[in-house]
Parts: sequence; C-alpha cells; structure tokens
Amino acid sequence: MYNQLRHGQWIEQKAIAVEAKIAPVIKRIERKVDLLQWKVLAAYRDHGVSELHLHSSTGYGYDDLGRETFEKVFASLFGAEMALVRPNIISGTHAITACLHGVLRPGDELIYLTGRPYDTLHQVIGKERDGSGSLADYGIAYKEIPLSPTGQVDWEAFGGAVSERTRLIGIQRSRGYADRPSFTIADIREMVERIRAIRPDLIIFVDNCYGEFVEDMEPTHVGVDLIAGSLIKNPGGGLAKSGGYIAGKAQWVERAASRLVAPGIGVEGGATHGYMRDYYQGLFLAPHVVGEALKGVVFAAAFLEELGFKTTPSWEETRTDIIQQIYLGSPELLIAFCQGIQSASPIDAHILPVPAAMPGYQDEVIMAAGTFVQGASIELSADGPLRPPYIVFMQGGLTYSHVKIGIVQALDHMAGTGHISLEGGHE
Repeated sequence: MYNQLRHGQWIEQKAIAVEAKIAPVIKRIERKVDLLQWKVLAAYRDHGVSELHLHSSTGYGYDDLGRETFEKVFASLFGAEMALVRPNIISGTHAITACLHGVLRPGDELIYLTGRPYDTLHQVIGKERDGSGSLADYGIAYKEIPLSPTGQVDWEAFGGAVSERTRLIGIQRSRGYADRPSFTIADIREMVERIRAIRPDLIIFVDNCYGEFVEDMEPTHVGVDLIAGSLIKNPGGGLAKSGGYIAGKAQWVERAASRLVAPGIGVEGGATHGYMRDYYQGLFLAPHVVGEALKGVVFAAAFLEELGFKTTPSWEETRTDIIQQIYLGSPELLIAFCQGIQSASPIDAHILPVPAAMPGYQDEVIMAAGTFVQGASIELSADGPLRPPYIVFMQGGLTYSHVKIGIVQALDHMAGTGHISLEGGHE
C-alpha cells in the first residue's frame, strides 16, 4: 500500500519502527480487552440473554423483554442500580440534557467542577431567560470552576462556590475540545470523595462520552450518582445506528427518563424498532472495538511525536478515553490532516472536508468523518475548531489497520501541502 503514497518508502520504514516501539503498550491494551470481554460475557450469561431478547418492539414499547434485559446487563456492567438505553436518545448531548433537566429544578444550581464543558452544552445551560428551554430559562443557576494551568481541579475555588442552592456537580471525563487532560477513574474517585467531604448531599454527574471500556471500571463504580453517553461512541461497538444511555442511582435515572419521555411513563415505554440485535452484538464487541481504537491512537501519537509534534496523551501515557489530541500549530496543517483522514475513509473518501459553522459550536469546525453511521466517533474520525493553537482531536477506528492507514495517508497529504517535511520533521 505504501507504493500508492508520494512519500511511501520513508513512511513505511518509520511505521515499522514505530510499531516496534509501541509493542509493549499494544500488549497491555490486549490484556485489558481480554478482561473486559470476560466481564461482558459474564453479564450476558448472568442475565440469561437468549435469542428472544434480540427481537424488538413497536408502538408504545411496553413489556419489551429485550430492552429490559439489555438495560439490566448494561447497569451491571457499569456498576449502576439502573440504566436507560434507548434509540430515541439522539446524541450524548441529548442524554446529558435529559439528566440535567431531570434532576435540577427552578432555584437549583449546577456547578461544573472540571472547567467549561463541551461546546454543545453551552446553549443547554444558557445565559439568560430567552425562551429557548435552557437551564437558565427555568431559573437554574450555573457556575464553572476553571481548571488550574496544569489541568487540575481548583478545590479552593470549588469550596467557595458551593452554596445552599447547589444541587448538582458536573464532571466531564473526556477533554472534549478543551486543551486539558482527560480525567481517569482514579481522578474521579478522588473528586467524589472530596465533594462528599464538602457536601454529602450533592448529586454527582459525569459526562462519560468516549471513556466507556477504556479502563477496568466506570465512574458509577466509584460513587458517581449519574452518568450519560452515546451508543454511537464506545458502547455501541460500531453496530449501534443511533441511541444513548443514562445510568446510575435508580431515582435519578427515573427522573431523567421522565424528562426524556413524560412523567408517568418514564422507563416503562419506548419501542426499540429493530435495534436490539445491534445493541446486544455491539455491546459484546465494544471491548474489542475500543481496544482497536486505543491501539490506533497510540500508533498515531508515537508517529506524530517522531515528527516533532506535541501530542496528549503521549503514546506511553495511561489512557481513560479514545481521544488523541495533536497540536498542529496552523490552520493549514489542521485542514490538511483532516483531509488526509477523510481520504482514507470507507465512506465519502472522495469528499474534501472544509471548515464550516456547525450548530452548537462557537468557531468554524473541520470534520473528517467518512463513517457508516453519521457522527459515529467510535469509527475513525478527526476534527477540530479553527482556533489557535489549531489542535486536531482524533478518535475511534473500528480496526487498528484502518487507523494506521488513515495516519499514513494524513501524513502523506500534509507533506504534499508543503507545510511539513517528513524526512526533516515538523518545521
């Protein structure tokens, strides 16, 4: 395949060297996949998953045995009392919004402990009562605690910010589009302990997007009350065509379900429209698929570091999500990288992505996403806002091979623009 590239001979030699260097990390990922696969199989066996559970409901969706069993399996895997896993949740932002609106009431206060949340939540939170249906529109106050320059929680500021109105504490596990580290399960455990020491009655919520099946445990295993995420990310295993989940303490999951559907119906209704087979099989595949994505971002980090680019996490760092952050330093390189990834996509490889305005984002964004499921970031994708320091956020990859091909094509395309010299490194 390297013969098809303009700089194929050099890239092939470098790729072989990079793979030799990262081999011990790849082995560690494979061992983690084995453990998580064991856990999924045990959960399916413990809940007696059978052929009848793969069939779906229509209409109101009452007495959907497949859905009910799947949600029990999901809850047990995530260390939660209850889980809501539904195709009518259209995104992670939708699942998070149901949680925030479900738990908070007029006069309450939300504090985000981990700095400014992901761009698509800004309009959900709102700034003033404008009729949009935001939290602000319902008289719910909001504060955020900026992280330290090293990406750590400012506990002194948090202690001073908590008031009698404070009800819910938000934690974003993954970095999103922020230039900061993602938070490990050990980090979240410490956050839970310190929050409880300040106010034991506070409800702790975690945006769990991109983190599922990366570590041995999930936030709900370490005392978090409520988590949410998307099925077209990690837990759908590349097969879920739509959907999201909410998991945690039963009372808060039920409140979120009432907001998502209607009070009085909550978790009881909701047809699954033929999705159950994909959900069961996707969750079964999730440990392996997430492992493939992790191998891919380790390879990407190691290769880009060889060329002099800064990456976080670095190739040998412990990971808690599937996102790889690469500092490209210019809009031209950001665009070229994403265009190279798109050219290696199975879908729409012929399309040239360009920066554009997108709903929920403040800056123009360029997205490479030639995916089978629209917006599925468990599939190989790369994107970033057109703002300094011009960071690309790469994630996903259903197979390690696909990620490697995507990276070498992206590097070849970047070199073709004249902004980098592969032999000489990043200029």
